[in-house]
Amino acid sequence: MSEAESPSNTSADLASFLTALANRIEAVNPALLRQADDALLDTLGCIVFGVDQPWTKAAHRHALATGGDGRCTVIGADRCTTPAMAAFANGAAAHAFELDDVHEEAINHPGAVVIPAALAVAEHVGASGHDLLEAIVVGYEAMGRAGIAVGPTSHMLSGFHPTSMSGVFGSATAAARLLGFDAEQLNHAFGIAATMASGTMEFVSSGGMTKRIHAARAAEGGVTAAMLVANGLEGPLDGLAGTYGFCQIFTDEPRADLLTEQLGERWMLDEITVKPYAACSDIHPMIQAAAELRTIHRIVPDRIVRIDAEGPTKAATQNDLDGTVSVMAAQYSAQFNIAAALIANPSDPATYDPANLTNPALGALQAKVATVTAAAEFDETYAWKMGGRVRITLDDGSVLERTVIGQKGSMHSPLTPAELDQKFTGLVGAHRARHLAAAIRNLGAADMDSLSSALRQTE
Repeated sequence: MSEAESPSNTSADLASFLTALANRIEAVNPALLRQADDALLDTLGCIVFGVDQPWTKAAHRHALATGGDGRCTVIGADRCTTPAMAAFANGAAAHAFELDDVHEEAINHPGAVVIPAALAVAEHVGASGHDLLEAIVVGYEAMGRAGIAVGPTSHMLSGFHPTSMSGVFGSATAAARLLGFDAEQLNHAFGIAATMASGTMEFVSSGGMTKRIHAARAAEGGVTAAMLVANGLEGPLDGLAGTYGFCQIFTDEPRADLLTEQLGERWMLDEITVKPYAACSDIHPMIQAAAELRTIHRIVPDRIVRIDAEGPTKAATQNDLDGTVSVMAAQYSAQFNIAAALIANPSDPATYDPANLTNPALGALQAKVATVTAAAEFDETYAWKMGGRVRITLDDGSVLERTVIGQKGSMHSPLTPAELDQKFTGLVGAHRARHLAAAIRNLGAADMDSLSSALRQTE
């Protein structure tokens, strides 16, 4: 396509901004690169922890059987593969245990999508560490903006899973940065990525392991879209905001204007939540509220007669479920997590081990959560600022209540550097944490070799 024929539309405008940023026509703020480094640390911790989960092992078997030989690391495996399949495998591990970061307003998990895609393509092309960090910045930006522009609450309540839907735009953008795309090529990648968007919320209703591969499919889909463009395939020219674009057809409340509003002023990386609990982030305010009540009042569980919880409509609709039927249900259940906050430790991933799901004490306390209802005050700030309330009635008739708005780990109450390091060390182990963290923290001034080597070590 000639320059005179280049499109002028919202998708193209976003592509122009992101490629100008990535090609250093406009410099990337060093603060964003530091945040990208933090995101990389957190996500790689999630991946290392996630490789041992049974659903991740299934994804690894598929990736290694499907992909050919390549230069791209599959963390936890004994051989490398192609970019798309490495992105798939590592995306599955990153999203394997509800530990990965979140953009609350977009209701999606950018780290588990963007970072596996960026890492795979960076290894494939022999990129520098600085290139990888820039790819993470622009990937988060694209995925976050696609997520907020699709009207995320309507989008999710209609049954679409935002991570796998909007994620393809983040992974495509990260891959495009590392492949050296111009704006026209990235816009074609957007158009193809829109075709790759998929993923439903049915796992909430009837179980299964599909959620565990949603980040994987989004990472793979975006890499595939970019690789197709590199091989000459063209996509629709307004794949995000066009008549039948992503932001128009997967929602009842499209906000395509948010794709480009405040570009260069509002950054998606500034708005990331790092999870302290291995549970759905929509119920983190309830978990925190219950944990704070436990600490403040030293609650004796046997004295609890009834528990009532309030949150946004999404939580009351999709997180009101029995948490004892599966690990996925436990991590999504408001009831199970409130009980865990009162008598266990939801910051410890072991709380969600299958063996704990049949813990009689957890089951009995979960049963005392009588209601999980929607409250207008939490809908008003959802999902920009999450909120929740827990109300506990004791056997003497007294009522203890706690409200949390802007939970720990969110941009409103971020984890400290020490807390981020503590989470990372807890997920990967102290010995491996030292070596892997050193490779990550030196990445901006180094090539990919030291990081790749550290990722391939198993201990």
